[in-house]
Amino acid sequence: MTDIAAPAPRLNASTTVFGVLFAVSGCHLLNDMMQSLLSALYPMLKADYGLAFWQVGLLTFAFQVTASLLQPVVGLYTDKRPMPYSLPFGSASTMLGLLLLATSSTYPLLVLGAAFIGIGSAIFHPESSRIARLASGGRYGLAQSLFQVGGNFGTAIGPLLAAFIVVPRGQGSVAWFTVAALLSMVILYQVGGWYSRYRANAAKRPAVADPARLPRRTVITALVVLALLTFTKNIYLVSLSSYYTFFVIDKFGVTVQGAQVMLFIFLGAVALGTILGGPIGDRFGARTVIWFSILGALPFTLAMPYVDLFWTQILSAVIGLIMASAFPAIVVFAQELVPGRVGLIAGVFFGFAFGMAGIAAAVLGVVADAWGIRFVYDICSYLPLLGLLTIFLPNLRSLRGTAG
Repeated sequence: MTDIAAPAPRLNASTTVFGVLFAVSGCHLLNDMMQSLLSALYPMLKADYGLAFWQVGLLTFAFQVTASLLQPVVGLYTDKRPMPYSLPFGSASTMLGLLLLATSSTYPLLVLGAAFIGIGSAIFHPESSRIARLASGGRYGLAQSLFQVGGNFGTAIGPLLAAFIVVPRGQGSVAWFTVAALLSMVILYQVGGWYSRYRANAAKRPAVADPARLPRRTVITALVVLALLTFTKNIYLVSLSSYYTFFVIDKFGVTVQGAQVMLFIFLGAVALGTILGGPIGDRFGARTVIWFSILGALPFTLAMPYVDLFWTQILSAVIGLIMASAFPAIVVFAQELVPGRVGLIAGVFFGFAFGMAGIAAAVLGVVADAWGIRFVYDICSYLPLLGLLTIFLPNLRSLRGTAG
């Protein structure tokens, strides 16, 4: 049976380029802050346009699925033909999407704006993830966490900005955030220059010997399991990011601004979980982090539909903290299984995460229309049980010692 390369030896951690890592993390913050304005606007758009829950879900579907379909394509293309200066074009697409959201007077234009934001994500994530890995100096988990936590903080800030700027001032104020897109374009142009110089220097270094090889069946099984775990994690998290405000308004009667603050608490916990997941994975192994992050959330997801307002806030934060620690570990694990395809793997997993979230948002919107928003959280609470699939993941640390 044909084999696939096992993980290559890690680089010396002293070569970690933190300036580049912080730059791509900061742009990830700006990128995802702009994206999160879409979901944060849902209560206002639902009221102003008279939307049903399925139409709210379709907005998320347009954004997430556009990103999902394009990210693997971008990643595969740039694996073969790196494009150091492509990243600013992603921010330009996001800026166009924001302008459409700010100026649209019809629902189809809102959907189109959401799709342009998705295109921006498709361009940004695979190449930025590749650059984070190149700048990691071998500390791949730390690099992925720093990269991803920028996005998490951006996602967390979005609802606050919507609550205190967009909701009081109206839909047109979304256009103000195009300034963030322009700033991101400037920073990413500089990052592109570093990436171009890195490639020029790498071409002068001696070729690295081929790493040891793992059985193809082992790699394929592991990738399928990682995809299913991503599926589990993202469906539950999108149930909170897209519908949490509606849930707490319906169940506890909180105000729209109060609900946005609760969403910020949850998303802030997701950011903290992301930054912790990578370094812990570097220390104890990605497989250990994946075990804990998905199954560990199960008691709390099962309890959350039945508790009061105070404990809903606490449990949602705990769930976000635990579950978010999985994704940096999942991406690093997959990239080590298939070396040389960093952009493709990043595109597939970021894209798959976006796609599953988009499909889930649309389906959960239909479920909420039919059976109520509370029922959504009853059925989603059992999703972390699929974390048991982690048992089928290989122990890469053991395989590094035996493969060859």
